[in-house]
Amino acid sequence: MLDMGRTRLYRNGKLEAEGFPVADVSEHLKDPSAVVWFDMCEPNEEDLRAITEELGIHELAVEDALQHKQRPKLDVYDSHKFLNVYAVGFDSVSGRLDVAEASAFITPNALVTVRSSPGFEIEEVIRRWDEAPGLTEHGIAFLLYGLLDYAVDTHFDTVEAIDEQIEVLEEGVFGERAITQRDQRRTFEIRKSLVTLRRVVMPMREVVNTLIRRTDEVGDGAMAPYFQDVYDQVLRATEWTESLRDLLSNIREAHLTMQSNKMNLIMKRVTSWAAIIAVPTLITGFYGQNVPFPGFEHSWGFWVSTAAIVLVSAVLYRSFRKRDWL
Repeated sequence: MLDMGRTRLYRNGKLEAEGFPVADVSEHLKDPSAVVWFDMCEPNEEDLRAITEELGIHELAVEDALQHKQRPKLDVYDSHKFLNVYAVGFDSVSGRLDVAEASAFITPNALVTVRSSPGFEIEEVIRRWDEAPGLTEHGIAFLLYGLLDYAVDTHFDTVEAIDEQIEVLEEGVFGERAITQRDQRRTFEIRKSLVTLRRVVMPMREVVNTLIRRTDEVGDGAMAPYFQDVYDQVLRATEWTESLRDLLSNIREAHLTMQSNKMNLIMKRVTSWAAIIAVPTLITGFYGQNVPFPGFEHSWGFWVSTAAIVLVSAVLYRSFRKRDWL
């Protein structure tokens, strides 16, 4: 449903009102000095089309906002722009990535954000706006900067969190503890998260770069250094993501190599013991040295020897399983 409390009005570079009904937006937009922001969280098609028709939003942009899992992008239309970005978070327990999508319609004096879920924390965006009151005079460019800054910060924080988890995996490769199936599963989950993160981070270079070239279209151009700062963060997150993918691939290869080496070591041990046992067996079998044993020619002797064979075999099996040889 449409969240009626997410509205703001800036006039002449100052916050004048917030929390007003969305129905008042059209009245505020009649004033050229007014800049309006309002947010929609999980809107239905009727809510979205009603407000976008009033703003003259292209139908293709509306369709993109309604269809989830769009790639991060910036589409430029005659009267407005359409932005699609993602906020991400990393669950250090499961190794999985949480992704929240948000779209934005950008007009000369209005910014409309459309969130597909509450996971895109718009309160964090508002906090960034409130922490920089001196930039409000730059209008839409200022609001857009706060939105992008929040999204890119989540990318960078996520890359940093994944890096810490990979360091733990890296330390475990050469540790004394054996590599378990749980370690392999975690490596796989983190790799999946990196692949997803790469799809989110990589296109942001083009998005922010396009905005830098078109800052005059969304403001007075004074926000260009701030967009450049966001672009630098995007480049760092992108390069870091690529390096982590390579590092994780090396860790997986090290896991496989160490498993192979461990298997070779086990085979050498088993083969050595088999050779030790095979030599007396060969000699006694060749000469037919079937010597009498306690209980020879008695039924209880047969059952004792059978029980001894089963017991020794069970002890060897348990010992091999404990050492992960079987």
